Amino acid sequence: MSNGVTAQGNERTWKCALYLRLSKEDGDKAESDSITNQRELVTNYIKTVPNITIVSERVDDGFSGATFQRPAFIAMMDDIKAGRIDCVAVKDLSRFGRNYTEAGRYLENVFPFMNVRFIAVNDSIDSNAKKSYGDNIIIPFKNLMNDAYCRDISVKIRSQLEVKRKNGDFIGAFAVYGYTKTIGDNKKKGLVVDEFAAEVVRDIFKWKIEGMSQQRIADRLNELGVLSPYEYKRSLGLRFSTSFKQGVQARWSAVAVGRILKDETYIGTLAQGKTSTPNHKVKKIHHKPKEDWVRSFDRHEPIISRDDFELANSLLLKDMRVSPSESAVYLFSGMLKCADCNESMVRKTVPSGGKKYFYYVCGNSKKGLCKTHSASESNLTEAVTASLQAHIDYILDVERILTFIDTLPLKRDEVQKLNKHIVSKKEDIERIKSRKVSLYESLEGGIIDKQEYTELRERYNTQLDEAERALLALGAEIDSFLACKGEKNFWIEQFKAHRNFSELTRKIVVSLIDGIDVFEGNRVNIRFKYRANLEAAISFINTVDKIIPLDDTELIKEAV
Repeated sequence: MSNGVTAQGNERTWKCALYLRLSKEDGDKAESDSITNQRELVTNYIKTVPNITIVSERVDDGFSGATFQRPAFIAMMDDIKAGRIDCVAVKDLSRFGRNYTEAGRYLENVFPFMNVRFIAVNDSIDSNAKKSYGDNIIIPFKNLMNDAYCRDISVKIRSQLEVKRKNGDFIGAFAVYGYTKTIGDNKKKGLVVDEFAAEVVRDIFKWKIEGMSQQRIADRLNELGVLSPYEYKRSLGLRFSTSFKQGVQARWSAVAVGRILKDETYIGTLAQGKTSTPNHKVKKIHHKPKEDWVRSFDRHEPIISRDDFELANSLLLKDMRVSPSESAVYLFSGMLKCADCNESMVRKTVPSGGKKYFYYVCGNSKKGLCKTHSASESNLTEAVTASLQAHIDYILDVERILTFIDTLPLKRDEVQKLNKHIVSKKEDIERIKSRKVSLYESLEGGIIDKQEYTELRERYNTQLDEAERALLALGAEIDSFLACKGEKNFWIEQFKAHRNFSELTRKIVVSLIDGIDVFEGNRVNIRFKYRANLEAAISFINTVDKIIPLDDTELIKEAV
């Protein structure tokens, strides 16, 4: 690099770049370390030093000193390499960087090799001045202290963020699509519903449940002119950036739709701490396993019901093949299993007589791993329709029984009856335990021999097991009674919503059916949803029947 000279002689003129940096991540104090403060301090100092001309200013506002991969710093180094700069001036060493190893490399190797003058005003450092022996110790020591300070701040910030996550505070820079962040220092940081975007989210879940593929949902949103999450945030004036943008304007994609369908934020759950970095120096992001995420439940208003969320996500796991000419999945896509080998049934088209007929065959039949049997789509539709209508009628009968029971005088007295049985059973358990203790004393006292002791102990253990099982059963009866008595059974409402259906649709199939097992001869076994709820309701009816016999009720006779 050539040296500049003045017109009067050979004294060098330095072309100086002011380098200014500020980062809250490093614990910098905004008041004393502000960019304005740094600029004024360094500029005033340079004016007092002869033969230095300020030719540029580089500012990294919001970039940590733990790394030297900062845009303004890199641009300044490009200027140095091009010969436009041969002097760097900073407020102090901490503004230059807080990485001990990298800062030392620049000050001791890179800058001297490139003949670059370095000035740190507050640390009284000027590489062009005569060095004392102490400078060789002080400068590395200050760099080391800056590095240690940065590491300490990083640990404190990480700990503070972890506490906030566990407290349920939202700490992200931007709210997920469908929400906005709460504003104000005195408010608990959280999310509030953005009604416009929330309506789009509701449509996405609705369309998915109705049978649309992710790509078709994305296409429909683009056709309707709905702004993608990236463009929507930008339209609100947010400084949002993403690596998913392609082209001039970011559009909806199947990936974007899939991310929304999988995000549990929409059911009121705040899942944070999904990614991390090894330390304050290494910024490579790695993704944590789901079990290590910090979850807070019911932290904000949900946009999607838990039932719809779980239903949509269950559909994502099923075989959802879509015909190239179709916009939605088939009626039974992902729902049919071969009853013999549990393999998914595959839809086939068979042309005949100028018409097309549709069949489902076992995926293993072609491989010779299963029997060659098939079921026509029309027969399946007819069978499922009839079975579903019968099942809905049965559930409506159960609801009428539950409604009838709710009118009976079954309140505190019935629970007290069960509680009396529980008290009695607990007394039996304590009595048996007392006998076991006495039994051991009898053995020690020589009243009974070891064989008698063993036989009696086994008998008492059997009695104790039976009594404890009975106690658990009584407790379950009370739980069932209290859970079902007067409760609005949400699962019944799911079936009631479709009681008068005239045509089997994709939404009905996925909402009410877990799966369908296909046997030879067009025989099917339909696994309806909410089986556990139905069994609990029947168990409750039986419990009530024990307390107040319901045999004289014609309604009970007909349904049970």
